[in-house]
Amino acid sequence: WDTDCNAANIGCILGVRNGLDAFEGELDWRGPVADRLYIPTADAGSAVSDALYEADRIVQSAYAVRGESWISPKNGARFHFSLPGAVQGFQTSGSTVIVNNVHPVDLKSRALQINVHLNPGETTQVVTPVFIPPDAVNLPGYALYASPALYPGQTVWARVIASGQNSSALQAGLVLQYYAENDQPAFKFGDFQTLPPGCQADLEWQIPALDGMAICAIGIYLTSTDLVTGQVFLDWLTWGGEPAVTFTRPVLAGNLWKAQWVNAVDSFGDENDNLFRLVQNSGRGLIISGARDWHNYHLCSTITPHLARSCGLALRVQGLERYYAVLLTGQDKISLVKRLDGEHVLAQKDFKWEFYQSYEIKLQAIGSSISAWVNGELMFTHEDHHLPLMSGGVAVICEEGRIACGSISVQG
Repeated sequence: WDTDCNAANIGCILGVRNGLDAFEGELDWRGPVADRLYIPTADAGSAVSDALYEADRIVQSAYAVRGESWISPKNGARFHFSLPGAVQGFQTSGSTVIVNNVHPVDLKSRALQINVHLNPGETTQVVTPVFIPPDAVNLPGYALYASPALYPGQTVWARVIASGQNSSALQAGLVLQYYAENDQPAFKFGDFQTLPPGCQADLEWQIPALDGMAICAIGIYLTSTDLVTGQVFLDWLTWGGEPAVTFTRPVLAGNLWKAQWVNAVDSFGDENDNLFRLVQNSGRGLIISGARDWHNYHLCSTITPHLARSCGLALRVQGLERYYAVLLTGQDKISLVKRLDGEHVLAQKDFKWEFYQSYEIKLQAIGSSISAWVNGELMFTHEDHHLPLMSGGVAVICEEGRIACGSISVQG
């Protein structure tokens, strides 16, 4: 794995210096990687990405420095395939399907070309990872820590186009891959639309509840009742909206449901009665999940402090040093804090809390307004007009001690 990492680093340097032509030759250097990137970050939902998406973020940042705005091609679609060779992580395990990046003469820009040969009744999936993919679950040497970029409740959209030269009509729909029994990958399918030769379809699917199981990939599936040979173009795929997800232990056996949380505490375990158990020996520790595209939502959970300096919940989390949190502090206070270039107490009041007592905590963000409740009682509502954090994931916080935490609900 060290050797592979060094080779990847050398490859990146060669690509910057000599362009894409540096990878052309007898060996296929780009195909197996398919533009995928694994990024070490506490901005948990950004850890599994691809080269074109990250290039878009760099360009967007450059425009922002100049006080300007920039939207990536195809109205900001996450996957738009607009640069030569970009497949943005999309791959298939089917031997009858091949993907590559092309610029068809009848499309305005590049797209993902899917060459198909489908037998009657055959179904194939073309997907890209949004969480730890199956081949990276047990990496030797370096572990991959990430949260999914996509969650139940959010809506996925895509545009697919059938070549006019196809031998027959086929059906296309959206599909997700998730970790099911014993962490084995499984597929869940959205409704399909029929694609006659030369036609296009705009697909839409709101991701269903998965009972705590983690999504690991998103994409499209193709099927047909007839023999079909030809091409399908994925013009773009994107998603949006707020999540509607409950983080809990699934009924099915497995461990990757807990891997959705990036661990930044000294000990992170699970128990039958309290689900999560956090221990932090020094300073403040967090477990983090969610994605940067979450905006207006609330989260709720029951926390039991066993022995802790402070504990609570956080939202709009963008890393270890960027979030809003409601904290039980000092055994006689409750605080609403903002972490950004240091810690700022936005509001505080007396609140007598005790060890080994459970407290239902709810935290909500709507625009620049942050509100917090404990056991159904409103504690704070604060308008943050100074550099407000407008998006991000969620976290559970434990400072110097041990706490237990139940199922965590996040609703837009």
